Amino acid sequence: MTSKRPRAILVAAIAAAALLAPPLAAAPAKRAATIADLYAVQGVGEPVIAPDGKSLAFTVTTTDLPAVKRWTNLWRVDADGKNARALTVLDKRDASPDFSPDGGTLAFLSTRSGTPQVWFLPVAGGEPEKKTDLPGGVGAFRFSPDGKRLFLVADVWPACGADLDCNRKKDDAMEKGKMKAVVADSLFVRRWDSWEDGKRTHILLLDLADPKAPLVDLTPGDFDSPAFSAGGGADFDVSPDGKELAFTSLRDPFPAASTNVDLYVVPVDGTPEQRKAPRNLTAKNPAADGAPRYSPDGKLLAFKMQRTPGYESDRFLLAVFDRAAGTSRVLTEELDSWVGDYRFSPDGKKVFFTADVRGRTPLHELDLASGKIDVVTSTGFLDTFQIAPDGTWAVLARRQMHLPTELYRLTLAGKERGKVTPLTSVNEKLLSEVALAPMEEVFVDSPTGKKVQVLLVKPHDFDPAKKYPVIVNVHGGPQMQWADAFRLDAQVYPGAGYVVAFPNPHGSTGWGQDYTAAISGDWDGKVMKDVLAVADWLSVQKWADKDRMGAMGWSWGGYAMMWLAGHDHPFQALAAMMGVYDLRSMYSMTEELWFPEWDLKGTPWQNAEGYAKQSPSSYVTKFKTPTLVLTGQKDFRVPYTQSLAFFTDLQKMGVPSRLVVFENGSHWPGWYDMVLYYSAHLDWFHRYLGGAPSPYDPKALAFNDVFGKAKEEASAPAKDDAKPAPKKAVPPKPEEKKVPANG
Repeated sequence: MTSKRPRAILVAAIAAAALLAPPLAAAPAKRAATIADLYAVQGVGEPVIAPDGKSLAFTVTTTDLPAVKRWTNLWRVDADGKNARALTVLDKRDASPDFSPDGGTLAFLSTRSGTPQVWFLPVAGGEPEKKTDLPGGVGAFRFSPDGKRLFLVADVWPACGADLDCNRKKDDAMEKGKMKAVVADSLFVRRWDSWEDGKRTHILLLDLADPKAPLVDLTPGDFDSPAFSAGGGADFDVSPDGKELAFTSLRDPFPAASTNVDLYVVPVDGTPEQRKAPRNLTAKNPAADGAPRYSPDGKLLAFKMQRTPGYESDRFLLAVFDRAAGTSRVLTEELDSWVGDYRFSPDGKKVFFTADVRGRTPLHELDLASGKIDVVTSTGFLDTFQIAPDGTWAVLARRQMHLPTELYRLTLAGKERGKVTPLTSVNEKLLSEVALAPMEEVFVDSPTGKKVQVLLVKPHDFDPAKKYPVIVNVHGGPQMQWADAFRLDAQVYPGAGYVVAFPNPHGSTGWGQDYTAAISGDWDGKVMKDVLAVADWLSVQKWADKDRMGAMGWSWGGYAMMWLAGHDHPFQALAAMMGVYDLRSMYSMTEELWFPEWDLKGTPWQNAEGYAKQSPSSYVTKFKTPTLVLTGQKDFRVPYTQSLAFFTDLQKMGVPSRLVVFENGSHWPGWYDMVLYYSAHLDWFHRYLGGAPSPYDPKALAFNDVFGKAKEEASAPAKDDAKPAPKKAVPPKPEEKKVPANG
């Protein structure tokens, strides 16, 4: 029935009702972020789209800080963002989800039975079923295209191969035996955080149709195949017809000084002799090749490559190998950026990839026929992405400096191409209560003649009329970039009242390969001028207190702090994490020798003057700045003895200093170690720069007197009225190979 009431009267009535209605309550004020708040962030990641394109699975990581527990569950959400629901609820790690080709099964890795094993969850409903029982667990897996077989990545004893009983007996003997020793006749002796024990990473084939069929070792021999990767992962692929396996392997006679990872192929159903002699597709390239992916029609095998031997930070190019012609060609020759993750479109006509570009990781679209490259979206930092089966949209796992990772739907076709809509809002409640600060981007003139990009994060309720303490955070790598990406240290320190500056000086990625390469052989040159130029710029800002400036850095950034300690600088406090102190001893203590040989231009006996000039240990007598030093006892990349030597020399010079050693920490300390990491920094900077004190006493944390105790005791408020963390989590995924996202 149509109303005959005049429209003007209706509008007037609505207006009057609005005036008579009680006023809306003001939105509650947000609070500054604390360590507990940031550990309440839930980590969203690993999205996989179902074969029918109607839904996707992903992981959510949760932390109970008082109980010192973290777990990961599987979730599912419709392709339009509706009906998000948990699929698993145990306090274990259920991760690496992948749908079977027919969409009927969601496979995943789980620690619910101890070591990570493959489990199958029926999509239609039911309980998960364990499918593997490999000694030591499964590192990664992949379905065959027909869904009848599984390719498994696992560490095995070369003499045992796929014989599980043989592997189990060897493992038991090593674990239970009284003798604990390493006997080595060649390098590597250890890598990143573990000693080489003789086991190798291989790819095993499991027949799902025949439970009695034996496992098959597809990559036998005394080599890691796929090749070792500090970030883990599955550097292999299977052809669309399921007949060929492509994988990476480093088979150089002196692997500790070589980056010559090659791309190999082997018939899946080949003979033992064929498996022992895989075909090397990239033998002509003496540098690194990796990340193989077959095109949907199987005609091409794409891969990433570098051109300079021994240079781990050479530009990463995207190339394709024509399987019929036996030839390769580079697709991104004109793109002066590192190619990151990539995917073929379902029709095989395009390749989508990310790249480091000016503090972001835009998603690019490359047309294979024309070679044309377009940017589809350039906001923030993409942890990963996946293309929908129909090619019209993609799911992005994206974060920004002030926004933890969530999933987004990106339109790839039609008039709305480039449109991004949220699919998840896991952290919505927390974000409504806690103020996470966005970044501001500025450019600072350097005496090198370049403008240095600086990402600034300011405190909650920033007032430009006030004076604030400032921290300059120098990144590691050194070849990487600070990006518009959520990081705990970009929020912890602003939450305590600091302005934090993240510069991208010479050596950073995202500004062309020449800018990246400029740091090699010049660790104490242009990059240090850039960092000091940023400090000078900060010191004259009206809101910066030039008498309360500090600096911090991790890995190469730790080296920068150690170098600054022996030179003139404007900082009142320094903090060096996992830093390189004495370049001569570092060379003979680290494991991947190609890094110092390239970046320091030779061995110490070939370039003794260069090593001495750039070594912080050469300037001990000038040490005077209060310095916090942190390291991990299981860091074999930059051994803890580097930090120990630095601390010893600081102490001998009478410089106020503190040493924190994480007993089980590697170059990337564990998530709980990081609570002490942040607390130690807040405590140190509070002493010398005057920001808010740490909510937790670093020594009390080290003595296990804060968390992990009885529930009622652990849930009591900490000193300074800091609230205990809610039972939620921070994402564990590293942002980049050399510096983790929570660093």
